[in-house]
Amino acid sequence: MASASISMSLISPPRRPQQHLLLSPSPVAPPLSAFSRRAHTSVIFSPARTPALLRIVCCSSAGSSPSSAAGERREVRLGLPSKGRMADDTLGLLKVTSHCRFSVAEESVPMKVSLISDMPLQEGCGLFVFICILILFDFVLEGLPIVSQAGESSPLSNLQVWFQRPKDIVKKLLSGDLDIGIVGFDTVSEHGQGNQDLIIVHEALDYGDCRLSLAIPKYGIFEKINSVKELAQMPQWTEEKPLRVATGFGYLGPKFMKENGLKHVSFSTGEGALEAAPAMGTADVILDLVSSGTTLKENNLKEIEGGTVLESQAVLVASRKSLIQREGVLGATCEILERLEAHLKAGQFKVMANMRGSSADEVAKRVLSQPSLSGLQGPTVSPVFRECNGEVVVDYHAIVICVPEKALYSSVQQLRAIGGSGVLVSPLTYIFDEETPRWQQLLSKLRL
Repeated sequence: MASASISMSLISPPRRPQQHLLLSPSPVAPPLSAFSRRAHTSVIFSPARTPALLRIVCCSSAGSSPSSAAGERREVRLGLPSKGRMADDTLGLLKVTSHCRFSVAEESVPMKVSLISDMPLQEGCGLFVFICILILFDFVLEGLPIVSQAGESSPLSNLQVWFQRPKDIVKKLLSGDLDIGIVGFDTVSEHGQGNQDLIIVHEALDYGDCRLSLAIPKYGIFEKINSVKELAQMPQWTEEKPLRVATGFGYLGPKFMKENGLKHVSFSTGEGALEAAPAMGTADVILDLVSSGTTLKENNLKEIEGGTVLESQAVLVASRKSLIQREGVLGATCEILERLEAHLKAGQFKVMANMRGSSADEVAKRVLSQPSLSGLQGPTVSPVFRECNGEVVVDYHAIVICVPEKALYSSVQQLRAIGGSGVLVSPLTYIFDEETPRWQQLLSKLRL
């Protein structure tokens, strides 16, 4: 598949006029299906006019890697998966809000977007919208400049986003063509092969959960085999007739087998539906990624004790060399990490209510008596001023707490039970801590 990049930097209007479709942010959008879905459609995305404009360029680069020499380039490069469920889930994480739309504009400063060869226009627009939303919140799409009036640029103003195959993201992190990436931990482990230049910045992005596991048939000579130890002790495996393993993990597979005492093993590499290999007679067992285990059951396979190689989910990974040596990478990583952590930690609701009480202490004691109303550090209680017979009185207090989604309804019920009324609920998009623990861990790893 063609790889694509989105480069972000401040630019001036191009020297030559461009004859392309112009799109600019608008509350109302025409149906994207009205536009061409041909492979080589060229489109112009143009934010509202601002003192500083963000260039978003999605470049077709089939079969190639980022072209700038690692030692010469100045931009920071972030690699994202280009296709598959990991790509969809990554964009889902990056899509913080969804109120931004595009409509046709007659004139503006054009910025050319050449969609990757086999991606429909609608998906290309989605990539543009979602990446902008994550990295710059709503600044660009709402027509605000990236560079402040004081002239201080954002750590992300020099960021490029490259859409690559997951394994290529890891390889290009090691080669210096990329600086930061989001991929599955299994991909980092397989293609990074323990290289110390790869640093896991955030180990739990909360999607892409799976495990790399050994699966054997439920029938035949494997019927009574329930552990890796029992598999290794089977007399059938000899140097002349080794255990045949079908897997797409040419590094982790042999490493796991050796560590578990399986000496006579041969591997056949493959991708896709490996589950059929034992039934077809092309392999004895498989070593593959498992999510729910449903596909294994459908193919009459089972996991065994001790057969899990690793647990995996999406991670934020970076090049140690880039973090230390390339200007801007550390700052960009910090900002991406903080925003990811703040968003992932959210998943909560802000609940506000009024409660009758003579003092804030009295109201606070009632609120804290309920198990679900403690909030992050505790409830916020403030007086509500109202007029009564020409005088300002305080006989109500406003309570503000944060509650997890799963405890929302019970929290509302508890508020009502202690006299809360006028309950208002709103979702939280971000929760920023005083300090990001993972940032301090990263600095410690880098010895900075």
